[in-house]
This record gives sequence, C-alpha cells and structure tokens, in this order.
Amino acid sequence: MKALDNYKFTKDHEWITMDGDTAIIGITAYAADQLGDIVFVDINTVGETLNKEEVFGTIEAVKTVSDIFLPIGGEVLEFNEALEGNPGLINSDPYGEGWIIKLKPANVAEMNELMDENAYNALIG
Repeated sequence: MKALDNYKFTKDHEWITMDGDTAIIGITAYAADQLGDIVFVDINTVGETLNKEEVFGTIEAVKTVSDIFLPIGGEVLEFNEALEGNPGLINSDPYGEGWIIKLKPANVAEMNELMDENAYNALIG
C-alpha cells in the first residue's frame, strides 16, 4: 500500500494531501470498499469557492449515492476527468489515480484539524 505520511483524513472518509500550493482530495480506501463498485462521480463545483465540510459532489455506487465533503475550504480547481470514463479508479487506486478534485486552499492551516493516518486507522478500527 502507498505510504500516506503526507495525507490527512476526515471523519467522513475523505483524504487530502498537498502538491505544492494545490490540495488533492479523494475518498479513502475504506470508504471505497464500503461503497462497493463506484459507477459515477458527479462534481459540478469546479470554479466555486466552498467552505470546509461543504458538499463538493457525489459518488454513486451500485446501491447508494453518497455526498463528498471538503476537508478544508477553498476553490475547486479541477475534477479528475479520468473518472468520467473509469470511476472504478477510486476503487482500484483511491490514493493515486482515483483522486477526485484539486483545490486551491483558502487556509492550509485547516489541515491541522484533520487526522493523520494512525488516528484515521483507529477511527475505522
């Protein structure tokens, strides 16, 4: 499994990591496993500035649709267009090719309020 030292996690099972000044956000392997086969990702917030914990899109699996929440506030810069043709990338590589959005953070310090990998693993047991 990929080393997740530079990743932070939310109680709602999103992850975030920084690449320079840009945040990359997705859902955790645990969330992808709980959802099952992901068949569609709907992100219509590109170009919008949202607050921490606001819904930025939805993920549709075979049996359910789930909201996805921003770990920190900022402007949604980009949607991973590879997910349009292959939403299963979230199931197969949630921390890599299955990233969902890129964000210009309003306040990177909000990441300090999130869990590290050990705390997240304790949450999910």
